Amino acid sequence: MSEQGKGSASASAAAPAPGSDTYKGWLFKWTNYLKGYQRRWFVLSNGLLSYYRTQAEMAHTCRGTINLATAHIDTEDACNIVLSSGGRTYHLKASTEVERQRWVTALELAKAKAIRMMNDQSDDSGDEEPTSQSDRSEIQGTLKILVSKLDDLSTCNDLIAKHGAALQRSLSELEGLKVPVEGGEKIKAVNERATLFRITSNAMINACRDFLDLAETHSRRWQRALQYEREQRTHLEETIEQLAKQHNSLERAWREAPTLVSSTPSAPTTNKGSERPRKEEASDEDEDTEYFDAMEDSPAFITVTATENTQHRRSQSNLSGASGGHSNDWNQDDHMSPSCNDVSGKELQPRRQRRTHVPDKPNYSLNLWSIMKNCIGKELSKIPMPVNFNEPLSMLQRLTEDLEYHELLDKAARCDSSLEQMCLVAAFSISSYSTTVNRTAKPFNPLLGETYELDRLEEFGYRSLCEQVSHHPPAAAHHVISQRGWTLWQEITIASKFRGKYLSIMPLGAIHLQFHSSGNHYVWRKVTSTVHNIIVGKLWIDQSGDIEIVNHRTKETCQLKFSPYSYFSRDVPRKVTGVVADSGGQAHYILSGTWDDKIESSKIIQSSRGGSGSGSEGKQKTVYQTLSPKLLWKKYPLPDNAENMYYFSTLALTLNELEDGVGMTDSRLRPDQRLMEEGRWDEANSEKQRLEEKQRAVRRRREAEASDALDEGKEYEGYQPLWFHQRRDSFTGETNFVYKGGYWEAKEKQDWSMCPDIF
Repeated sequence: MSEQGKGSASASAAAPAPGSDTYKGWLFKWTNYLKGYQRRWFVLSNGLLSYYRTQAEMAHTCRGTINLATAHIDTEDACNIVLSSGGRTYHLKASTEVERQRWVTALELAKAKAIRMMNDQSDDSGDEEPTSQSDRSEIQGTLKILVSKLDDLSTCNDLIAKHGAALQRSLSELEGLKVPVEGGEKIKAVNERATLFRITSNAMINACRDFLDLAETHSRRWQRALQYEREQRTHLEETIEQLAKQHNSLERAWREAPTLVSSTPSAPTTNKGSERPRKEEASDEDEDTEYFDAMEDSPAFITVTATENTQHRRSQSNLSGASGGHSNDWNQDDHMSPSCNDVSGKELQPRRQRRTHVPDKPNYSLNLWSIMKNCIGKELSKIPMPVNFNEPLSMLQRLTEDLEYHELLDKAARCDSSLEQMCLVAAFSISSYSTTVNRTAKPFNPLLGETYELDRLEEFGYRSLCEQVSHHPPAAAHHVISQRGWTLWQEITIASKFRGKYLSIMPLGAIHLQFHSSGNHYVWRKVTSTVHNIIVGKLWIDQSGDIEIVNHRTKETCQLKFSPYSYFSRDVPRKVTGVVADSGGQAHYILSGTWDDKIESSKIIQSSRGGSGSGSEGKQKTVYQTLSPKLLWKKYPLPDNAENMYYFSTLALTLNELEDGVGMTDSRLRPDQRLMEEGRWDEANSEKQRLEEKQRAVRRRREAEASDALDEGKEYEGYQPLWFHQRRDSFTGETNFVYKGGYWEAKEKQDWSMCPDIF
């Protein structure tokens, strides 16, 4: 059906029949800042507002439901409606103001009716069923007695108010009397009314006593029943989590079975879009991750692993030219060219013996809610956090951890094929998230002007330098140059919001990678990281969103999708899928795996249009026939006792190790971070407050200088980073901080006189 057809249908469907309890129609629902408002089919029935992507989905897949009995309805402007209930919020928009008013009226009526039904059925609600029929009858009888006693209290309250007012009037009249005879009659009337008031008060007191006795009699039993229900719910949640983990382990074992390809060559290994319809049927959309609400435009495909006979049969086909004229570089045993097919691990062992452990993390308790309750909606960088929430590394050091698997770039620099090179670059971009799966602690916010160097020139051929170039908003510039043929640079601004139940961390800024010999220039951006269960439950982190890697020299692209984690999803947890395509959009490789374990690539030898699925709204999926997958990257195991060392990787354990000759502003020399690593957290908190206050004093002095310069009509330059300067990027058009040189020369001379005193 066309959009016009849908619009006309919505107008007729949105008008309910007289006396009908159901209201249906199209509304626009806010999803995220990339997709904006998306058209959804809403159904209001029995006090519940549900929505679907299409009318056809009403038969099988509900995207979300909100209970109007506990919802708050608000109108922002002429066409907007905001519904909120608990932690769930819907931002809706109608096509016209009249349509908006119809929906608001229907929602208000449905809410009032839902509240009445909830109150009327409170005696026999089935939400928490008693264990037996006798228990149900006993609870219903008790509730009826309590309601009756409450009615008695209400009646007595009304009588007291009535007689009290009459008594007050009589007393007022008594004061104004002058005739003794009349005075006697009035006094008699006052006494009668006072007696009546006393009797009514005694009746109310007795009713209150009866109510209190009854409540005390049953309170302990209700407390035991409530505790039992809580334990049952906790047990159920733990059971579901265990079942989900077992299911995922079995599925992963099945996928990695060595006989899979040979025994079931025709069984499709679904990927990305082909698995999404099943996921949509199994669970509704999570309002806490609305970033993935509308994904209809995502490409859908199915991969089928080719057998040996099939491959030989296709080798002379005109469809086998999917490699862009480089099909001769591939064979069934290994489809990565010899110059870059080594994925065995690190090439050289470090010449210097570096540390392999840090002091164990102390077990200090902390009231999290007392700190967090006043921080909702604020920028994370502006919240004064104790070191209890930190790990003994700064954000600059966490940024340097992207180089954990630098050997992927060393291999990519040796590749002759830009498409093979793209696969390794994609694997490198994914590998940077592997260290975050258990790293829920917050790194230290760098001070303005703070730097961090990682000199691995002798061991691995590269040098890395980071500098905090801005404080509000926090921004860090990073530059890495390798003697093995590549240079990487980036400027990352961290936008983070605490939402009460979860914390969203959104890195802003582009990452640039250039290979010296070929001139291939790759650009991509990071995905959103989300820390869940901030207040209650075990913290866990997830990566979700899309990455587009572009080779600006050849115009080749790689589209990566990080699927959000869900207990009820049929996908492998932390799944990543991707497609590598040439400048014409022709797909050449399929990437698949997980961001916390490994990534594999499969070369496409044939593609065709397949059938449509119900979840893709009639769109055809592309079926890719591929060679057997080859390993691009696999995560290194964590060191022993990592759970007591902040889950640091082998590289992370060495990042804060003291080294001679580093700059005065290096993160290794930051005192509060060093005290925390040593387990002296109270001293670290005091030192952290001192450093932050020192930084505020410097900022106030800088603001005063700027104000004085403005008053005098002079130009004030403001703060300028020491090792980076701003330049306009020719590819993205953005103005970024790039390395201007001088740091390594200053280190060689050991001349740090230009460095500010920030510690």
